[in-house]
Amino acid sequence: MKKFLAILVAVLMLLSTAALAEETVTIGYLLSDLSNQFFGTLDAGIKARCEEKGIKCIGLESANDAANDMTNMEDLLTQGVDAILYNPVDSDGGQAVVELANQAGVPVITVDRGVNGGDVVCHIASDNVYGAEIATQYIVDRLGEEGGAIAEVQGMAGASAATDRHTGFNNIAEAAENITIVSSQIGDWDRTKAMNIMENVLTSNPEVKGVFCANDVMALGVVEACQAAGRDDIIIVGFDADTDAVDAINEGTMAATIQQLPDQMGVTAVDTALAYLNGETVEPFIGVEVGLVTAE
Repeated sequence: MKKFLAILVAVLMLLSTAALAEETVTIGYLLSDLSNQFFGTLDAGIKARCEEKGIKCIGLESANDAANDMTNMEDLLTQGVDAILYNPVDSDGGQAVVELANQAGVPVITVDRGVNGGDVVCHIASDNVYGAEIATQYIVDRLGEEGGAIAEVQGMAGASAATDRHTGFNNIAEAAENITIVSSQIGDWDRTKAMNIMENVLTSNPEVKGVFCANDVMALGVVEACQAAGRDDIIIVGFDADTDAVDAINEGTMAATIQQLPDQMGVTAVDTALAYLNGETVEPFIGVEVGLVTAE
Protein backbone atom coordinates (compact mmCIF):
# COMPACT_ATOMS: atom_id res chain seq x y z
CA MET A 1 0.00 0.00 0.00
CA LYS A 2 2.84 2.40 0.85
CA LYS A 3 4.46 1.64 -2.53
CA PHE A 4 1.15 2.29 -4.31
CA LEU A 5 0.66 5.60 -2.50
CA ALA A 6 4.20 6.68 -3.36
CA ILE A 7 3.57 5.97 -7.06
CA LEU A 8 0.24 7.79 -6.92
CA VAL A 9 1.85 10.86 -5.35
CA ALA A 10 4.59 10.83 -7.99
CA VAL A 11 2.03 10.65 -10.81
CA LEU A 12 -0.01 13.49 -9.33
CA MET A 13 3.12 15.61 -9.00
CA LEU A 14 4.00 14.98 -12.65
CA LEU A 15 0.48 15.92 -13.75
CA SER A 16 0.61 19.05 -11.62
CA THR A 17 3.99 19.99 -13.08
CA ALA A 18 2.73 19.42 -16.65
CA ALA A 19 -0.36 21.55 -16.02
CA LEU A 20 1.75 24.28 -14.48
CA ALA A 21 4.14 24.19 -17.45
CA GLU A 22 1.33 24.59 -19.94
CA GLU A 23 -0.21 27.42 -17.97
CA THR A 24 3.08 29.33 -18.04
CA VAL A 25 3.63 28.89 -21.80
CA THR A 26 3.40 32.06 -23.90
CA ILE A 27 2.84 31.82 -27.64
CA GLY A 28 3.84 34.84 -29.72
CA TYR A 29 2.56 35.35 -33.22
CA LEU A 30 3.19 37.77 -36.08
CA LEU A 31 0.53 38.32 -38.74
CA SER A 32 1.06 40.20 -41.99
CA ASP A 33 -2.18 42.17 -42.42
CA LEU A 34 -5.21 42.21 -40.14
CA SER A 35 -7.17 44.41 -42.56
CA ASN A 36 -7.60 41.24 -44.61
CA GLN A 37 -10.50 39.13 -43.32
CA PHE A 38 -8.53 35.92 -43.85
CA PHE A 39 -5.88 36.95 -41.35
CA GLY A 40 -8.50 38.28 -38.97
CA THR A 41 -10.02 34.79 -38.91
CA LEU A 42 -6.57 33.25 -38.44
CA ASP A 43 -5.99 35.64 -35.54
CA ALA A 44 -9.29 34.61 -33.95
CA GLY A 45 -8.41 30.91 -34.32
CA ILE A 46 -5.08 31.38 -32.56
CA LYS A 47 -6.62 33.36 -29.70
CA ALA A 48 -9.50 30.93 -29.23
CA ARG A 49 -7.19 27.91 -29.07
CA CYS A 50 -4.82 29.59 -26.63
CA GLU A 51 -7.77 30.53 -24.41
CA GLU A 52 -9.09 26.97 -24.61
CA LYS A 53 -5.67 25.63 -23.62
CA GLY A 54 -5.32 28.19 -20.83
CA ILE A 55 -2.09 29.67 -22.22
CA LYS A 56 -1.03 33.23 -22.85
CA CYS A 57 -0.62 34.61 -26.37
CA ILE A 58 0.82 37.86 -27.70
CA GLY A 59 -0.08 38.86 -31.26
CA LEU A 60 1.43 41.62 -33.42
CA GLU A 61 0.61 42.83 -36.94
CA SER A 62 2.99 44.13 -39.61
CA ALA A 63 0.37 46.05 -41.65
CA ASN A 64 1.68 44.48 -44.86
CA ASP A 65 5.07 46.17 -44.36
CA ALA A 66 8.00 43.73 -44.38
CA ALA A 67 10.15 46.17 -42.36
CA ASN A 68 7.74 45.79 -39.44
CA ASP A 69 8.34 42.02 -39.26
CA MET A 70 11.84 42.47 -37.83
CA THR A 71 10.72 45.06 -35.28
CA ASN A 72 7.81 42.88 -34.20
CA MET A 73 10.02 39.81 -33.88
CA GLU A 74 12.42 41.76 -31.66
CA ASP A 75 9.44 42.86 -29.55
CA LEU A 76 8.19 39.29 -29.07
CA LEU A 77 11.64 37.98 -28.17
CA THR A 78 12.04 40.79 -25.63
CA GLN A 79 8.77 39.66 -24.02
CA GLY A 80 10.17 36.15 -23.55
CA VAL A 81 7.75 34.09 -25.63
CA ASP A 82 8.29 30.31 -25.76
CA ALA A 83 7.38 29.80 -29.43
CA ILE A 84 6.46 32.03 -32.36
CA LEU A 85 3.85 31.55 -35.08
CA TYR A 86 4.95 33.60 -38.08
CA ASN A 87 2.98 34.75 -41.12
CA PRO A 88 5.56 36.78 -43.08
CA VAL A 89 4.83 39.73 -45.31
CA ASP A 90 7.66 38.62 -47.61
CA SER A 91 9.11 35.10 -47.84
CA ASP A 92 12.62 36.26 -48.76
CA GLY A 93 12.78 39.02 -46.16
CA GLY A 94 11.37 36.58 -43.60
CA GLN A 95 14.65 34.66 -43.50
CA ALA A 96 16.43 37.29 -41.40
CA VAL A 97 13.38 37.54 -39.12
CA VAL A 98 13.38 33.78 -38.49
CA GLU A 99 17.15 33.75 -37.96
CA LEU A 100 16.71 36.32 -35.19
CA ALA A 101 14.46 33.86 -33.35
CA ASN A 102 16.88 31.01 -34.13
CA GLN A 103 19.69 32.95 -32.44
CA ALA A 104 17.47 33.40 -29.38
CA GLY A 105 16.65 29.67 -29.31
CA VAL A 106 12.92 30.26 -29.82
CA PRO A 107 11.17 27.80 -32.18
CA VAL A 108 9.29 29.24 -35.18
CA ILE A 109 6.28 27.80 -37.00
CA THR A 110 5.27 29.52 -40.23
CA VAL A 111 1.60 29.86 -41.09
CA ASP A 112 0.01 30.34 -44.54
CA ARG A 113 3.20 31.81 -46.03
CA GLY A 114 6.60 30.20 -45.75
CA VAL A 115 10.08 31.73 -45.54
CA ASN A 116 13.00 31.09 -47.88
CA GLY A 117 15.59 30.37 -45.22
CA GLY A 118 16.18 30.07 -41.51
CA ASP A 119 15.30 27.15 -39.22
CA VAL A 120 11.55 26.56 -39.12
CA VAL A 121 10.03 23.75 -37.06
CA CYS A 122 6.93 23.36 -39.23
CA HIS A 123 5.04 25.11 -42.02
CA ILE A 124 1.23 25.08 -41.85
CA ALA A 125 -0.67 26.16 -44.94
CA SER A 126 -3.29 25.41 -47.52
CA ASP A 127 -2.16 23.71 -50.72
CA ASN A 128 -2.02 26.98 -52.62
CA VAL A 129 -0.87 25.44 -55.88
CA TYR A 130 -3.78 23.01 -55.90
CA GLY A 131 -6.26 25.73 -54.90
CA ALA A 132 -5.18 27.92 -57.82
CA GLU A 133 -5.31 24.93 -60.15
CA ILE A 134 -8.93 24.12 -59.35
CA ALA A 135 -9.86 27.82 -59.53
CA THR A 136 -8.30 28.17 -62.99
CA GLN A 137 -9.72 24.86 -64.15
CA TYR A 138 -13.16 26.17 -63.21
CA ILE A 139 -12.66 29.16 -65.55
CA VAL A 140 -11.37 26.90 -68.32
CA ASP A 141 -14.34 24.54 -67.93
CA ARG A 142 -16.81 27.42 -67.97
CA LEU A 143 -15.31 28.73 -71.22
CA GLY A 144 -15.61 25.29 -72.78
CA GLU A 145 -14.34 24.33 -76.23
CA GLU A 146 -14.54 27.91 -77.46
CA GLY A 147 -11.96 29.01 -74.89
CA GLY A 148 -10.83 32.63 -74.91
CA ALA A 149 -8.63 35.23 -73.27
CA ILE A 150 -8.07 35.18 -69.51
CA ALA A 151 -6.10 37.30 -67.05
CA GLU A 152 -4.48 36.90 -63.65
CA VAL A 153 -4.04 39.33 -60.77
CA GLN A 154 -1.19 38.07 -58.62
CA GLY A 155 -0.55 38.63 -54.92
CA MET A 156 2.50 40.37 -53.46
CA ALA A 157 5.83 39.55 -55.06
CA GLY A 158 7.98 37.47 -52.75
CA ALA A 159 5.09 36.01 -50.72
CA SER A 160 5.12 32.21 -50.96
CA ALA A 161 1.33 31.99 -51.18
CA ALA A 162 1.36 34.40 -54.13
CA THR A 163 4.12 32.43 -55.85
CA ASP A 164 2.32 29.12 -55.34
CA ARG A 165 -1.02 30.48 -56.61
CA HIS A 166 0.69 31.93 -59.68
CA THR A 167 2.24 28.52 -60.30
CA GLY A 168 -1.13 26.80 -60.00
CA PHE A 169 -2.71 29.27 -62.41
CA ASN A 170 0.04 28.72 -64.99
CA ASN A 171 -0.10 24.94 -64.60
CA ILE A 172 -3.68 24.92 -65.88
CA ALA A 173 -3.88 28.00 -68.11
CA GLU A 174 -0.74 27.25 -70.12
CA ALA A 175 -1.76 23.63 -70.71
CA ALA A 176 -5.35 24.39 -71.71
CA GLU A 177 -6.26 24.43 -75.39
CA ASN A 178 -7.85 27.59 -76.83
CA ILE A 179 -6.85 29.63 -73.74
CA THR A 180 -4.73 32.77 -74.06
CA ILE A 181 -3.25 34.62 -71.07
CA VAL A 182 -3.49 38.30 -71.98
CA SER A 183 -2.38 39.77 -68.64
CA SER A 184 -0.69 38.62 -65.43
CA GLN A 185 0.11 41.51 -63.10
CA ILE A 186 0.95 41.96 -59.43
CA GLY A 187 -1.85 43.44 -57.35
CA ASP A 188 -0.13 43.28 -53.91
CA TRP A 189 -3.30 41.80 -52.32
CA ASP A 190 -4.81 45.29 -52.71
CA ARG A 191 -8.37 46.00 -53.90
CA THR A 192 -7.67 49.38 -55.48
CA LYS A 193 -4.57 48.15 -57.32
CA ALA A 194 -6.54 45.19 -58.65
CA MET A 195 -9.34 47.48 -59.81
CA ASN A 196 -6.84 49.68 -61.66
CA ILE A 197 -5.21 46.64 -63.26
CA MET A 198 -8.57 45.39 -64.48
CA GLU A 199 -9.54 48.80 -65.85
CA ASN A 200 -6.40 48.70 -67.99
CA VAL A 201 -7.02 45.10 -69.05
CA LEU A 202 -10.54 45.96 -70.19
CA THR A 203 -9.12 48.79 -72.28
CA SER A 204 -6.20 46.90 -73.82
CA ASN A 205 -7.86 43.47 -74.03
CA PRO A 206 -11.64 43.91 -74.18
CA GLU A 207 -11.95 40.31 -75.37
CA VAL A 208 -11.00 39.01 -71.89
CA LYS A 209 -13.49 36.42 -70.61
CA GLY A 210 -12.12 35.29 -67.26
CA VAL A 211 -9.90 36.48 -64.40
CA PHE A 212 -8.22 34.59 -61.58
CA CYS A 213 -7.29 36.71 -58.56
CA ALA A 214 -4.90 35.47 -55.88
CA ASN A 215 -7.23 36.65 -53.11
CA ASP A 216 -10.82 37.79 -52.68
CA VAL A 217 -9.89 41.37 -51.79
CA MET A 218 -8.43 41.81 -55.26
CA ALA A 219 -11.27 39.87 -56.88
CA LEU A 220 -13.73 42.39 -55.46
CA GLY A 221 -11.64 45.20 -56.97
CA VAL A 222 -11.88 43.43 -60.33
CA VAL A 223 -15.66 43.18 -59.86
CA GLU A 224 -15.80 46.96 -59.34
CA ALA A 225 -13.89 47.60 -62.56
CA CYS A 226 -16.11 45.25 -64.53
CA GLN A 227 -19.29 46.77 -63.13
CA ALA A 228 -18.10 50.29 -63.97
CA ALA A 229 -17.43 49.13 -67.54
CA GLY A 230 -20.79 47.39 -67.83
CA ARG A 231 -19.12 44.00 -68.19
CA ASP A 232 -21.15 41.34 -66.40
CA ASP A 233 -19.97 38.57 -68.75
CA ILE A 234 -16.53 38.01 -67.20
CA ILE A 235 -15.87 34.95 -65.04
CA ILE A 236 -14.14 36.23 -61.88
CA VAL A 237 -12.65 33.75 -59.40
CA GLY A 238 -10.94 34.67 -56.13
CA PHE A 239 -9.21 32.90 -53.25
CA ASP A 240 -10.06 32.81 -49.50
CA ALA A 241 -13.90 32.61 -49.34
CA ASP A 242 -14.17 35.90 -47.46
CA THR A 243 -17.72 36.84 -46.44
CA ASP A 244 -17.92 39.69 -48.97
CA ALA A 245 -16.76 37.37 -51.74
CA VAL A 246 -19.31 34.70 -50.86
CA ASP A 247 -22.00 37.41 -50.91
CA ALA A 248 -20.77 38.50 -54.35
CA ILE A 249 -20.98 34.90 -55.57
CA ASN A 250 -24.55 34.62 -54.33
CA GLU A 251 -25.35 37.91 -56.07
CA GLY A 252 -23.77 36.68 -59.29
CA THR A 253 -21.01 39.32 -59.59
CA MET A 254 -18.28 36.78 -58.77
CA ALA A 255 -18.27 33.24 -60.12
CA ALA A 256 -16.28 31.33 -57.49
CA THR A 257 -13.60 31.39 -54.83
CA ILE A 258 -11.33 28.96 -53.03
CA GLN A 259 -12.23 28.22 -49.45
CA GLN A 260 -9.44 28.00 -46.94
CA LEU A 261 -9.79 27.31 -43.23
CA PRO A 262 -7.74 30.05 -41.54
CA ASP A 263 -9.30 29.41 -38.13
CA GLN A 264 -8.22 25.75 -38.40
CA MET A 265 -4.74 26.92 -39.40
CA GLY A 266 -4.61 28.93 -36.18
CA VAL A 267 -5.75 25.99 -34.06
CA THR A 268 -3.28 23.65 -35.77
CA ALA A 269 -0.42 26.14 -35.32
CA VAL A 270 -1.03 26.46 -31.56
CA ASP A 271 -1.36 22.68 -31.13
CA THR A 272 1.84 22.10 -33.11
CA ALA A 273 3.75 24.65 -31.03
CA LEU A 274 2.59 23.01 -27.79
CA ALA A 275 3.49 19.55 -29.10
CA TYR A 276 6.99 20.71 -30.02
CA LEU A 277 7.51 22.42 -26.67
CA ASN A 278 6.40 19.17 -25.04
CA GLY A 279 9.19 17.30 -26.81
CA GLU A 280 7.02 15.62 -29.42
CA THR A 281 8.09 15.13 -33.03
CA VAL A 282 6.13 17.30 -35.47
CA GLU A 283 5.88 17.05 -39.25
CA PRO A 284 7.79 19.67 -41.28
CA PHE A 285 4.62 20.48 -43.26
CA ILE A 286 0.96 20.25 -42.25
CA GLY A 287 -1.58 20.89 -44.99
CA VAL A 288 -5.04 22.35 -44.38
CA GLU A 289 -7.92 21.55 -46.73
CA VAL A 290 -9.09 23.81 -49.57
CA GLY A 291 -12.08 23.58 -51.90
CA LEU A 292 -13.97 25.39 -54.66
CA VAL A 293 -16.98 27.51 -53.65
CA THR A 294 -19.63 28.43 -56.23
CA ALA A 295 -23.25 29.56 -55.97
CA GLU A 296 -24.27 25.97 -56.51
